[in-house]
Amino acid sequence: MKVTKVTTFPVHPGWRKNLIFVKVETDEGITGWGEVYTQYDRDPAMRVHADLLGQYLIGRDPFEIKYFCQMAYDDYAQRRGSLEFYCAISGIEAALWDIVGKACNQPVYNLLGGKCRDKIRVYANGWSYKMLNPDDFARAAEKAVALGFDALKFDPLPRPWRTFIPREHEAHAEKVVKAVRDAVGPKVDLLIELHRRLSPAHAVAVADRLAPYNPFLLEEPCQAENVLAIAEVREKTHTPIMTGENLFTKAAFRRVLENHAADYLNADVANCGGILELREIAAMAEPYFVGMSPHNYNSTSLGLSATVHASAGMQNFIITEYFLPFVDFCDKLFPGEQQLKPVNGYITLPTKPGLGLEPNEKALLEYAGKPFPLRKLPFPCDENM
Repeated sequence: MKVTKVTTFPVHPGWRKNLIFVKVETDEGITGWGEVYTQYDRDPAMRVHADLLGQYLIGRDPFEIKYFCQMAYDDYAQRRGSLEFYCAISGIEAALWDIVGKACNQPVYNLLGGKCRDKIRVYANGWSYKMLNPDDFARAAEKAVALGFDALKFDPLPRPWRTFIPREHEAHAEKVVKAVRDAVGPKVDLLIELHRRLSPAHAVAVADRLAPYNPFLLEEPCQAENVLAIAEVREKTHTPIMTGENLFTKAAFRRVLENHAADYLNADVANCGGILELREIAAMAEPYFVGMSPHNYNSTSLGLSATVHASAGMQNFIITEYFLPFVDFCDKLFPGEQQLKPVNGYITLPTKPGLGLEPNEKALLEYAGKPFPLRKLPFPCDENM
């Protein structure tokens, strides 16, 4: 079997960013699908990387996944990685696993050593987008819990994202978390997103304020590249610390583990290097007693499916991400009973070959990607601190 064609499909979900799906075709008629991680305004660069890299897949055996990924880094990128490169390789890699699973008539997780569990726990995200008022957070949290979720992630800090923040921002974060905790009760896990924005001193101050509300974890309190800063926060707080969505390949996670900087890693299957890379990161984390909570700011279709298959056999898997605002849109692209629907906060493992999803290609074209409105980036005169 040989790869004959690689095609990218940017689609516009109407919320926050375009999504990019990758289709890999073979001479035996088996087609694989994957998803490239994207960010607002940056998806064109990610698509170009996937299109250019896809040229080098033509004529290759889709079973040679590990070799292609290594060749892509060594010879195509000449060992110069970037967010866009790793997003592209991740989407293509997932599509290759989809092909292999279909060729072997097995779900992908069976080809990775089998499953450790029958269902995957998920937390809801996206439910609090652009909210400011603590009461708004509380009411939205109640609605998410009413859908069956027993874990919620949200960012309680006001904008703009800055390294040094006034005490009013710290106080606001506490008010938001208290409002959510009061609304949903003690049994719902609250995952606090800090988006890499704070200095260690401010991160510790926020952690101390939030501790009485028993957060499940604090995600990325400091810039991901500054592992020692994150380790400092972990040392000074009892709340578990998570990092990893901005780290690509297992090489980047070595320093996190060696410096005991995190309790959980949240590598993203659509940008860390793919399904196998995510599994290898998880394997590295095991002897350090570090859990895995894969990041999944991707669709609730292909990106989520790749995450579920990668997570099924992780001994140290804890929980993964489910973005509510993408659900209705993905139902249009993947009609029927294909969707991975959580029930009481868990997704049952799929059993179909490959990743188990086939998009409606006409719908992909109907919702073709397009630019979002430009954001308002502040000028110095806009700063009030």
